[in-house]
Amino acid sequence: MSAFNSPELTAIAAAARRLQFKDGLMTFDARTIDSAGAFLIGELERLDPRLHEPLAAVTWSRDIDLREDVSIADEFSAFTNSSFGAANGVSGSNKAWVGKDANAIVGVSLDIGKTTTPLTLWAMQLGWTIPELESAQKLGRPVDQQKFAGMQLKHQMDIDEQVYIGDSALGLTGMLNQTLMANVANAVTGAWTGGTTTPSLILADVNELLNSVWAASGYAVCPDSLLLPPLQYGYLVTTLVSTAGNISVLEFLKQNSLSNSINGRPLNIQPLKWLTGTTRGGQGPGAAGKDRMYAYTKDPMRIRFPMVPLQRTPLEYRDLRQLTTYFGRLGAVELVYPETTGARDGI
Repeated sequence: MSAFNSPELTAIAAAARRLQFKDGLMTFDARTIDSAGAFLIGELERLDPRLHEPLAAVTWSRDIDLREDVSIADEFSAFTNSSFGAANGVSGSNKAWVGKDANAIVGVSLDIGKTTTPLTLWAMQLGWTIPELESAQKLGRPVDQQKFAGMQLKHQMDIDEQVYIGDSALGLTGMLNQTLMANVANAVTGAWTGGTTTPSLILADVNELLNSVWAASGYAVCPDSLLLPPLQYGYLVTTLVSTAGNISVLEFLKQNSLSNSINGRPLNIQPLKWLTGTTRGGQGPGAAGKDRMYAYTKDPMRIRFPMVPLQRTPLEYRDLRQLTTYFGRLGAVELVYPETTGARDGI
């Protein structure tokens, strides 16, 4: 055997050839090539063709109704609140009694106030080149579809944040940190997951909030929905009422809340990540980074979110690129009746 055909030199040459691959691919040895005819590991690799998008969840469509009468031409959304007033009637009862020969009859006064919020334009452009499309088509992974999915996810996540906490740069608030919401305080007991609370104390905290909102509305509207941080929600789901009990604390709250008695249906309790005190680096809606629970009535007459659905421009051809822009408008949460909402911190 000559020095040029020694096994050592053959191994070195093979290693040098492998180093030339910059994409992490590896080659099989000669025996595998002869037996299977495969040159790259990728040729024996089963690639899952499904697209695995980033993990993300939005819940805004579950918790609030849309105001759909706005259009792309509108720059503001507005609503009015009417206040009535009347002079005192007959002394003693203040009712509007009159006699048959009365010549002075009291009337009703009316004051209409308007609340205006901006409808901010939202837009995102999608673009790709023709070579990119051809390459993606050959691989079976359409780049235009993936970019469209990414744009939709971004749109949904922006709506989610706008609905719940608003936008600090625009000076807008959301459901959970509304400046008009005056019924905000610390929970009577609180610290639900601290190990010292009981189902009865948790129920007392919830009913105190519901009763407070009900009273603030003149006993006209009792909240039918309650949003909780995920940690407290998980605790209610996994904790039984007692060692001999067969229902969770969550079901116990639904059935024994004030809402069930007043509204005739169990309290709708849902988890919400935005209520966690550590959200956005400790800048959650609760005071001083505390976890918050939020009670309200899910009704477009009480609270809603104005939004213009996405539209798009015609596909534009520019050199090798294809471009299209999706656009719409996002408003700010309209809290028509602030008295029908309330929050408690420190749960």
